[in-house]
Amino acid sequence: MKIEQIYTGCLAQGAYYITSAGEAAIIDPLRETQPYIDRLREEQVQLKYIFETHFHADFVSGHIDLSRKTQAPIVYGPTARPEFEAIIAADGQLFEIGNIKIKVLHTPGHTLESTCYLLIDENGVETALFSGDTLFLGDVGRPDLAQKGAQMTQEELAGMLYESLYHKILPLHDDITVYPAHGAGSACGKNMQKETVDTLGNQKKTNYALNQKDKESFIKEVTDGLLPPPAYFGMNVMMNKKGYHSFDEVLSQGLNALVPEQFEEIAEASGALILDVRNNSTFAKGFIPQAVNIGLDGDFAPWVGALIADVNQPILLVTEKGKEEETVTRLSRVGFDHVLGFLEGGFNAWKKAGKETDSVNRISAEQFEKEISGKKVKIIDIRRESEYHAEHIHEAYSKPVAYINEWIHDVQPQEHFYMHCGSGYRSTMAASILQARGYRNFTEIEGGFKAIAFTSVPKSNFVCQTKILNK
Repeated sequence: MKIEQIYTGCLAQGAYYITSAGEAAIIDPLRETQPYIDRLREEQVQLKYIFETHFHADFVSGHIDLSRKTQAPIVYGPTARPEFEAIIAADGQLFEIGNIKIKVLHTPGHTLESTCYLLIDENGVETALFSGDTLFLGDVGRPDLAQKGAQMTQEELAGMLYESLYHKILPLHDDITVYPAHGAGSACGKNMQKETVDTLGNQKKTNYALNQKDKESFIKEVTDGLLPPPAYFGMNVMMNKKGYHSFDEVLSQGLNALVPEQFEEIAEASGALILDVRNNSTFAKGFIPQAVNIGLDGDFAPWVGALIADVNQPILLVTEKGKEEETVTRLSRVGFDHVLGFLEGGFNAWKKAGKETDSVNRISAEQFEKEISGKKVKIIDIRRESEYHAEHIHEAYSKPVAYINEWIHDVQPQEHFYMHCGSGYRSTMAASILQARGYRNFTEIEGGFKAIAFTSVPKSNFVCQTKILNK
């Protein structure tokens, strides 16, 4: 028997590849399926089942394409109602893969169909728990995402989650290995550990949600401090539930190479968003007017989902050479399937064609220090609230970039402001969005708060972010 965690850092998502005696199972596969198919072929094993822990909100699973290409059935837990052929398993049902078995544990709460899968090894020993979004390391799945579909409050769903965890998961023995669907950085929880594998026994000791005195305290702790979910979550759920375009079709369309004249013509005719995925330093020096920058070198896909939101938005790409396929693939993972093509030759081709360009008014932290010395200025800190409360510039306003579509309406065009994030990645995103919407009276600070920290700009006392999150 072999268990392999296939972890994708950008999404903080774990898929699982399990083999035994010539047969395989895959749990919560990523959108692109060819790597799984290649591995199955290389190892000469047959994919017997594709297990889905729930209808994922933060990424589009590869279950449909993988089933179509391998003929392996898709398995969901009780109450799931997908709009495609699947096995809807009963609670406690066993599935055999080679010499091992996988037992279905229906654990509603995060969503109504949420299910964990318990692996029983060749000797009949319960060995591993694939816990989906029911149990994370250090946290549990947020109970507010399924409210509308379930016609329940988040408190009612949290109560269901309590029953699932305390009556089905906690009674399992301590030596079981927990393999969650997500780790730190995912918006599906609020307090996840950086580790991606742990024992259930250690989680019983260290996970705050598993150490509540009663159901009421559990509900209070789990629902406290939840941030609004990203806008694209609901659309991803629908794609996972209803179906989607083949990834092969999406990739083929997205790799449509366009010369500058074609690129410009399609942009004007289609209303496509120009998405520039180059790193923030390169982008700031020069870009196509109206382009939005979300760097491929950061948490790219989640930020696309949070800031663009509508998965049906047509997109045109500007990338570094050789990054086109990676960009289309990572966009597809969160359901952005309508990439119309990319600028052949990148931004350099656009400049050589004599097309109009734009840039960001960006200064160093040292120049920022000089410019604000002894003056009353407006400073906007676009980091997360927890980062802001941990340490910030005196008098700076907290305006997280995740909510830019809300606070942008409060920006006064005639009032200049300085803007920074942690390192420059997010502030360049914000700068591009502001300029695309006609706001230009601002200065962005290169290097963000990391660079500002080395200046004498007055700052608040540092408070550990962990303490803030655990209040």
